[in-house]
Amino acid sequence: MNYDYIIGGSIGASLGVLFLSIATKRRLARLEKTRRSQLDVERREALLAQKEAQSELELSFKNKELDLNRALTTREDELHIRARELERETERQADMQAQIDAKLKELTREQRLLSDTEHEAEKVRRLYRLKLHQITQMERDEARQLLIRATEKECEQEIRDLRRIKLSRAEAEIADEAKRILLAAMQRITSQPMNDATATVINLPSEEMKGRIIGREGRNIRTFEHATGTTLMIDETPDSVLISCFDPVRREIARIALEALLRDGRIHPSSIEDEVVKAEEEMHANVIELGEGALRKLRLHDVHPEVVALLGKLHYRLSNNQNTLAHSVEVANLCALIASEIGLDPVIAKRAGLFHDIGKAVDEEYEGSHAAVGAEIIKQHGEDARVVNAAAAHHQEVPAESAYAGLVMVADALSAVRPGARASSIDGFIQRVRSIEEIAAAQHGVSEAYAVQAGREVRVIVEPEVVNDDEARQLARTIRKRIEEQLNYPGTVEITVIREQRYTETAV
Repeated sequence: MNYDYIIGGSIGASLGVLFLSIATKRRLARLEKTRRSQLDVERREALLAQKEAQSELELSFKNKELDLNRALTTREDELHIRARELERETERQADMQAQIDAKLKELTREQRLLSDTEHEAEKVRRLYRLKLHQITQMERDEARQLLIRATEKECEQEIRDLRRIKLSRAEAEIADEAKRILLAAMQRITSQPMNDATATVINLPSEEMKGRIIGREGRNIRTFEHATGTTLMIDETPDSVLISCFDPVRREIARIALEALLRDGRIHPSSIEDEVVKAEEEMHANVIELGEGALRKLRLHDVHPEVVALLGKLHYRLSNNQNTLAHSVEVANLCALIASEIGLDPVIAKRAGLFHDIGKAVDEEYEGSHAAVGAEIIKQHGEDARVVNAAAAHHQEVPAESAYAGLVMVADALSAVRPGARASSIDGFIQRVRSIEEIAAAQHGVSEAYAVQAGREVRVIVEPEVVNDDEARQLARTIRKRIEEQLNYPGTVEITVIREQRYTETAV
């Protein structure tokens, strides 16, 4: 019985071991299957990541290729534009060379004609001398003097006519070329008339704000005027107050501070001082931005920060109702365009035009005219000597040392006289017209003088018995010089001298 139990136990143990072995193998098989499935998933994920990386690389390569293609296209367009500009410049140079060659040929022909004329005159002179010697048996020197006087008398009118023709032709050619260059430069400048007001008016939200601005016993208005250096004019005008000050920069600071106080509503001495400080900081930032904006517009660099600040201050200054910064930018553009036409450096010309009025932005600490002060300031900050001289000489206070000074004078006059640029009073206009007529009428031989075309032309009628043709021409030059020396006027004044004789007979 025990034996059977032992045998049964052995069989049970064997079966248990067998079942355990089978279970272990199945579990190992499941584990192996799970591991393989995980390996497959990881392999697929790795393949997917590789494909994504490859796609990203391909996309990046395509984007770079597109960027390079766009850059290449842009560069090709620029090269084509540059090539067309070079072709136009070459054509222009060829036209100019052809004109020069034609003028040289004409000059050579005229010189040849003059040489032939001189040769013929020499032959005639010798013939006269021989005849005089044969007829009168005069001394050589006496006959020579007589011959010279006779020849001068006979050829006087011809020489005068020839001189007038030559001078008229040369002056006409120079005037035509100058007009062409100036018009070509002016037509490329687009400017708007300047009509900025010289007084600053602040609108109030209500009439009761006037009392708050004045404050108890006037302490608010006194604090405001002391902090800003301006004067507040509070009159019977409803809902407005006027800020008065000679310095436009201070007036602008006062405007900014007062508008901030009106928006806040709290007006007392401490808030006034705080707002004035903030307005000064804002004004300084505005001045810098305006100066840098002008430099960006003109594409100029290497300008000292102090000069940039002075340029910005010019925006708040007016000259005959013309904004000085806008005027300076306009003069700079005109200088650059004219300089390009006549073969000068446009960058130097542009800097000279921009800085010519910078002396108007300084205060009373600097002594001297705005031209001299401005030239000294830009000289201290390392500006080119030609630019310094152009700024100093644009009102002819110092001699011009280069063509850039004359260029600035021309551009300054062009900017000042264009329609709408500046405004003048009726009294000043009438006085200028009267002065022009008085200068012309004061000359010898003038019977009448009339200023026409709003003072841009004066017509002078002379007595023909007193003034001949040559004297009439000289009279026009004399009147021009007197007007330039004695009067200050915008633009130009044309002088026309009229000499006329009439002979009347009546047949019966």
